Amino acid sequence: MTYKSDIHTDESTIIDSNLAPMTNPFARDEEATAQSPTQFIDFSAAPSMPNPASEPGNTTGKTGLVFDSEGVGRPPWATTSALLREYYDTEWGMPVRDEAGLFERLTLEGFQSGLSWATVLRKRDDFRIAFAGFNPDAVAAFGPAEVERLLNNPKIIRNRRKIEAAINNANATIKLREKGGLSEFIWSFMPEENLYPRFMEDIPKTSEKAKELSKALKKEGFTFVGPVTCHALMEAIGMFDAHLIGSHRRGTSGVWDDVV
Repeated sequence: MTYKSDIHTDESTIIDSNLAPMTNPFARDEEATAQSPTQFIDFSAAPSMPNPASEPGNTTGKTGLVFDSEGVGRPPWATTSALLREYYDTEWGMPVRDEAGLFERLTLEGFQSGLSWATVLRKRDDFRIAFAGFNPDAVAAFGPAEVERLLNNPKIIRNRRKIEAAINNANATIKLREKGGLSEFIWSFMPEENLYPRFMEDIPKTSEKAKELSKALKKEGFTFVGPVTCHALMEAIGMFDAHLIGSHRRGTSGVWDDVV
């Protein structure tokens, strides 16, 4: 399948029972817990939420869409709170091509390591304040005093390695401007084929393109950008459509022209 050709021209939680335990919090994907919104949800942790596998028409035993009273279908993770529902309905899977927006997504994906995406999302506004609106130039200038200030800020996730990674990645983002910038760099790893998931189990946790992106970002000096983090980023910014077939969000990003 093909995707729209203009993607290079312009400037995403669920509990996964198969996650590896965190050993080194500075290496999110290879050694740490990573929880993307598309990862599998543990229904036992939310007994009041319907398991779509038991709903009429789904006899596969797999996890499909949950339909609300108006017949709007969403993945289970987007039904667990109003915050996640709003995020799914308005933002997740929509293209992000501006430098600050992509730097923010990379940073928050790193901070999410070992935590739920809902935790990060609840703190997002405070992160934006603490990290100067995710302006790479401002964050790159952070020194020891700013690091200590962030470590003493109870409104964000206080982890020295993650904070230092964000500052490091701000500097790497600035250096990438010599090669066309962060947006052009990330979107150059656009997959050749889209995803067509009917169930949550159909969505991979990583991909070859995510592995390539991870390797390339590390080569440019980025940290906290393992394959699972990169795959979650690609889902969140619409580089492929991870919305389940039948979701009201499927095909709304404008990136892919093979709407199913």
